[in-house]
Amino acid sequence: MRLKNKVAVIVGGGQSEGETVGNGRATAIRFAREGAAVLVVDRDLDSAEETVKTIASEDGNASAVYSDVTREEDCKAMVIECLSRFGRIDVLHNNVGRSEGDAATTELEEENWLALMDVNLKSAVFTCKHVLPIMRKQGAGVITNISSTSSVCSRQTLAYKTAKAGINAMTQNMAIENAAYGVRVNAILPGLMDTPMAIERRARERKVPRQTVRDERDGQVPLGKMGTAWDVAAAAVFLASEEANYITGVLLAVDGGLSARVG
Repeated sequence: MRLKNKVAVIVGGGQSEGETVGNGRATAIRFAREGAAVLVVDRDLDSAEETVKTIASEDGNASAVYSDVTREEDCKAMVIECLSRFGRIDVLHNNVGRSEGDAATTELEEENWLALMDVNLKSAVFTCKHVLPIMRKQGAGVITNISSTSSVCSRQTLAYKTAKAGINAMTQNMAIENAAYGVRVNAILPGLMDTPMAIERRARERKVPRQTVRDERDGQVPLGKMGTAWDVAAAAVFLASEEANYITGVLLAVDGGLSARVG
């Protein structure tokens, strides 16, 4: 088992409803299968508990906790709760994200800009702020932030791209800042993925079948098909494992070649 005896905090480990598994849930499940004890964090506690039930059904070790990580006090409380339940934190996986409400520059509402920055960027800053002292004291730790290929590819909307580009810059800064403490910090940049957050809202807003959305997105990917949450989870397991112990400050695209078109 690649994560045996590790404690992992999966922020955004529940998911929105849909036909497929989301990135956070898939990562929590894969971490547990690899031997980690997992704290599943979500502002939808029922959804986090569903992730825990799935892990428990496979004899994995997991626990759920409510947290709204756009609030710094919740980030701090999440860390305290993890230490109370498991005694340490070896991996922090920041998975929360939102694109709904985004728009082109001249159409973007201030309220939506602030909300998207809070969810996509502020949340990761303050979970890291309160986990890093624990990892520094331990002399080891791994932080993986979920960014997006939207951060490096052309996009018709502003706030999500800008926030995820901030995640990239934050990741690289934290990697250098914490290397001397034995803490590695990387980011995963998913491309077009077949997840509930990606498919359900677009189908609902456009009033088209889910398969229409899937077919359109598949056609944009060089490998010919969207990825799944399990592809993101596999990358996350690798970055959290000892196999990646010389990797830090990396922005790893998991996108079927989508970002290779840049330039």
